[in-house]
Amino acid sequence: MTSWRQRTWRQISLLALLPLAILLGLGAAFYWGLWNDDEPLSSTLIGNPVPAVDLPPIDGRNDGLATADLTGEVSIVNVWASWCVPCRVEMPLLVELAETGLVPIYGINYRDPSGAALAFLDELGDPYARIGADRDGRVSMDWGVRGLPETFVIDGEGRIAYNHVGAFDRRTLEDVILPVVRRLQAEVGS
Repeated sequence: MTSWRQRTWRQISLLALLPLAILLGLGAAFYWGLWNDDEPLSSTLIGNPVPAVDLPPIDGRNDGLATADLTGEVSIVNVWASWCVPCRVEMPLLVELAETGLVPIYGINYRDPSGAALAFLDELGDPYARIGADRDGRVSMDWGVRGLPETFVIDGEGRIAYNHVGAFDRRTLEDVILPVVRRLQAEVGS
């Protein structure tokens, strides 16, 4: 028969291990979340009409961006800023895509100082058919933007069909974004 002291010692030992077990469990969950990128972030706006937009042009341009610009054909909307380093990374791909004429690309310029956006485009190229200046960031918040850059594919009826958070690379453009664009364009044409 076990003594009272032995039972108490086992209970204390188990209680001492409980925080360690919790810490290990949290560490494992954090590690899994940090390295598991199988599922891309998905916007809650997928399938819904684009949020209302009526933005003035950036300094140096004459064409702002409005909701009406995002209906009638499949398009891409790219949210970017001159101070955004990942935006610099994807800009050559956007310029290259714009040169193909496959799909119109519209820009929402997020909280840029006056003239900075135009200088950025002068340096890296301008893929945008129209650009709206989101000077206070409210439109981007309405669109659910979680980080720059962020890219949306808009169907011909003005609904968000796809959303990519962060800079995309060539593989993502060719294997994910462009197939969505082509599928939507085929649906409009049929």
